[in-house]
Amino acid sequence: MKGRLIVGALFLAAPCLGLAQTPSERARRDSVARADSIAKADSIALVRELEKELGGVAADTGTAAQAPRGSGGYMNIGFTALTDAGWSTEPDVGSLQLGDHDPHVRGFTIPNAELTLDGAVDPYFKGFTSIVFKLDENGETGVELEEIYVLTSSLPHNLQLKAGQYFAEFGRQNPQHPHSWAFVDQPLVLNRMFGPDGLRGQGMRMSWLLPTSFYAEAQVGIMNSRGGTTWSFRSDESAEIHGGVPVEREVEGFGDMLIVPRIATSFDVSETQTVLVGASASFGPNNSGPSASTRVYGVDAYWKWKSATAQAGFPFLSMQGEALFRSYDAAERTSAEDPTHILPEETLKDRGAYAQLLWGIKPRIVAGIRGDWARGDDASVQTPLRADRFRLSPNFTWYPTEFSKFRVQYNYDDRTGIGTDHSLWFQFEFLLGAHAAHKF
Repeated sequence: MKGRLIVGALFLAAPCLGLAQTPSERARRDSVARADSIAKADSIALVRELEKELGGVAADTGTAAQAPRGSGGYMNIGFTALTDAGWSTEPDVGSLQLGDHDPHVRGFTIPNAELTLDGAVDPYFKGFTSIVFKLDENGETGVELEEIYVLTSSLPHNLQLKAGQYFAEFGRQNPQHPHSWAFVDQPLVLNRMFGPDGLRGQGMRMSWLLPTSFYAEAQVGIMNSRGGTTWSFRSDESAEIHGGVPVEREVEGFGDMLIVPRIATSFDVSETQTVLVGASASFGPNNSGPSASTRVYGVDAYWKWKSATAQAGFPFLSMQGEALFRSYDAAERTSAEDPTHILPEETLKDRGAYAQLLWGIKPRIVAGIRGDWARGDDASVQTPLRADRFRLSPNFTWYPTEFSKFRVQYNYDDRTGIGTDHSLWFQFEFLLGAHAAHKF
C-alpha cells in the first residue's frame, strides 16, 4: 500500500514536473504507470477469484443446485431441560397426568430435555430439528426425533412450504414445545383429542400470508394418518377411544391421508391491546373399520394487554383459550376386551375447552390460572379417556433470567366416577445456548 501511495503521488506530480523531466525520467515514469496498471489488473483478478471461491456473484453458474450459501448463513444450537417434582393424592399419577411431558410419578421427574438445531440451509431454505431426551417412571431414558423439517424462505406471493416431521398447526398450544407452555402440564382437551404427544407426523404444509393490512394467514397440511402421534386417526392407541380391535388400513388414496386446514388473523384493538383468533380442523381415517373416519374441529383466541410504559414486556395481562369438538365414526367392531362381543356402529362425540389467564405482575414474575373441562357423550363402551372431567390450576412463575425459571402449580382435579384429587408440582427449567423465538 505504501509503495502504491508513492507511485500515485509521483503520477499526480508528474504533470507539474514534466517540463523539468529528462527523457530517461519520462521513460521511468511511463514504466511505473504501466506497472501500476498491471498491479491493478492483478488485484481485480484476485478479487474475482476470491469471489468465485467464496460463492459470490462472480461464481454464478446459472444453476440453483450450485447456488451459494447466503452470507447470512447461521445455525443456532440450544438445549432446554425441564425437571419436575411434587406430590399427588392419586398414587397412579400417570392416570391423572396424561401428557407425555407431564410429571408421571410422585417425587422427581425429568419429562423433557430438548436439543434444538435451527438455521439457514441456503438462500432458499431454513431448517429446524428437535431431539428430545426423557426419563420414564422407571428411570429408563428415551430418545425421540420430535421434529425435523425445512421451511422455504423465498417463495413468491407470500407463500411458504414446510416439509418433514412437525407438530400440526392446530390451534394455539399443539405446535408449541413444553418449555414455552405457561403451565406444568398439557390441557385435558388436547390430551383427549390428540393424545399424550400432540398431533404430529410426517407431511407437508403450505401457508399463504394474505395481502391484507393486518395479519391473516391460511394454511393447509397433509400428513400421514398413522402412528403414535395421530391419536384420533389410524394410531394403534386409538383403540382406547372406540374400544374395539384396530383394523389394519393401508394408504390406498388421498382419502387415507390426514388433512389439517387452519386460518388465523390478528389485529390491534388499541395501542396496548392485541387479539388473535383462529379456526382449525383435521380430517382423516380411523382404524375402527375399513372406511371409518374422524373429524376434529377447533377454535382458539388470544388477547394481550401490555402497558404503554411497559419495561421488558411487564406488566401485562393475557388470556388464551381453545375449544375442540370431535366426531369419531366408529364402525361395527370386535370388542378388544371380549372377542365374542360385537360393538355397534356409532358416532362418538367428544368436546372440551380450556382457558388460561396470565398476569405479568412485574418483571420476571407471572401469576396464572387455568380451567380445563372435557366430556364425551354416552356410547356402547365407556373409558376413562371419554369420561367427564374438570381441573382448576393456579400457578406462579419466577424467571431469574430468560434462561431459567421456577414454577409452582396446584391442580384440583375432579373425574366423574373416580372422585377428586389434589396435586402440587414444582418445576425448574434451564436453557443452554440459543432458543427459537416463541410465537406471539
